[in-house]
Amino acid sequence: MASSEKLQLQIVTPKGVVFAEDVEEVVAPGIDGEFGVLPGRLPMLAALHIGLVHYRKVGEDAMTDVAVGHGFAEVTGDKTLLLTDRFIAKGSIDILAVREKLKEVDEKLENWSGELEDPARAELVEEEQWLAAQLEVFGDPAVPRVLEYRRANDYSQLGLVPPAPEPMGEAHDGDPEGLIVDGASADADAE
Repeated sequence: MASSEKLQLQIVTPKGVVFAEDVEEVVAPGIDGEFGVLPGRLPMLAALHIGLVHYRKVGEDAMTDVAVGHGFAEVTGDKTLLLTDRFIAKGSIDILAVREKLKEVDEKLENWSGELEDPARAELVEEEQWLAAQLEVFGDPAVPRVLEYRRANDYSQLGLVPPAPEPMGEAHDGDPEGLIVDGASADADAE
């Protein structure tokens, strides 16, 4: 296979290079949704979200999945580099431990009584997403849940617009923006 028909996928965590493989296609979890990479793609940078990276090895038809945490993706030429804080492949997942931990995290979230924007709650939501991603890689996906909370905009305040900033000088009929200060233009050269 010609080099232009494959790309090198490399995944790096704080522990170093944890995955390197020649692949034909990569689909990664971006913060705004999944994005795909094929050989010859234009260069790009993207922020990663917790989720699955799907890739197809050279010469294979089926996609393989691994889970990654937050991070960044860099695509240059025929190389895709994923810098992430977490990585796990199917063979490294302890399904019973993940299920038990997910149950604990779910209970904490269901019984949450603090502020919804509390960073401790956000950490629990991210941990739940990480555990769910592992289960999905293993082929035993968790029951879908919606636990992220984003406050809706309060449109009742639309009539309250902050006052416009005061101009530097007084506004005159010939100068509605107040650019004339004491009879001279604000941008006139000082002598």
